[in-house]
Amino acid sequence: MTLPTRRLGQGLEVSALGFGAMGLSFALGPATDKKKSIGILRRAVERGVTFFDTAEAYGPYVNEVLVGEALGPVREQVVIATKFGFALDPDTGATLGVDSKPAHIRAVVEASLKRLRVDTIDLLYQHRVDPNVPIEDVAGTVKQLIHEGKVKYFGLSEANAATIRRAHAVHPVAAVQNQYSLWTREPEADVLPACEELGIGFVPWGPLGTGFLTGTVDASATFGSDDLRSTFPRFTPEALKANLAFVEVLRSFAARKGASPAQLALAWLLAQKPWIVPIPGMNKAEHLDENLESTRVQLSAADLAELDAATVSIAIVGERLSEGLLQLSEK
Repeated sequence: MTLPTRRLGQGLEVSALGFGAMGLSFALGPATDKKKSIGILRRAVERGVTFFDTAEAYGPYVNEVLVGEALGPVREQVVIATKFGFALDPDTGATLGVDSKPAHIRAVVEASLKRLRVDTIDLLYQHRVDPNVPIEDVAGTVKQLIHEGKVKYFGLSEANAATIRRAHAVHPVAAVQNQYSLWTREPEADVLPACEELGIGFVPWGPLGTGFLTGTVDASATFGSDDLRSTFPRFTPEALKANLAFVEVLRSFAARKGASPAQLALAWLLAQKPWIVPIPGMNKAEHLDENLESTRVQLSAADLAELDAATVSIAIVGERLSEGLLQLSEK
């Protein structure tokens, strides 16, 4: 199939669906076998995916190494996004908080360039806003890195509209990556309008509700200590049981469209704005193939209105992230 493309900010053209690589090696259960991971990343390129998302904190470090090895042979065909912004223990890799001091940004970029085996990082996000470093200093540092040829485009993750505006005034922001899906719609209040006004692309992470919107997670699901969902309030047994009503609506609607719940959830995001590019995680070839078919699912204005009416009225139980992670995300 030919995968359609979309433009983020400043003309950054990518496939309409990107690839969130994090789950291949971190945060969502046991890491996928390296050989299989490389295989699925390269299969994604063969299927038309040109946009790949990673970060130094995923692993940490090992996800960037994986992406660099997998995509090295096709470097000129792809756009690779990575992130800075966490302070990581040099011995254990544990997250110690946030750090976006200019010197730290530069150190992370140099290390990421090596791990990714690239001369330039296509899209560099601030992973989380650092309340101790003015966003103007962060944007100014990335601007310098762009002038030096080490970075091409600047992005922000889990930032609010005010921060986005302040950063954009120093250097144009190409993309904002916040959590957004049919059951996590906070960006609609302020962030999406700001992106539209400023010509910034939007990259939803967790577009499938970290797996819940696929319809494959039931009330009996359990998550190990190596799976961040074990700390998410929406994934407690009680919350899962209550939230299944949401998935049943998706399942029923998707069946009418000849789609799976996952395909419907992605198609809904794609239908919101032409500058939205979801990055679902895909650790199996069948997940990749299923998700890419979402670009063929057409939703009319009437479909969208019906789906909104059916889902907005459902009370969602539980916060989207653990308390600690929520504190790192700007309100």
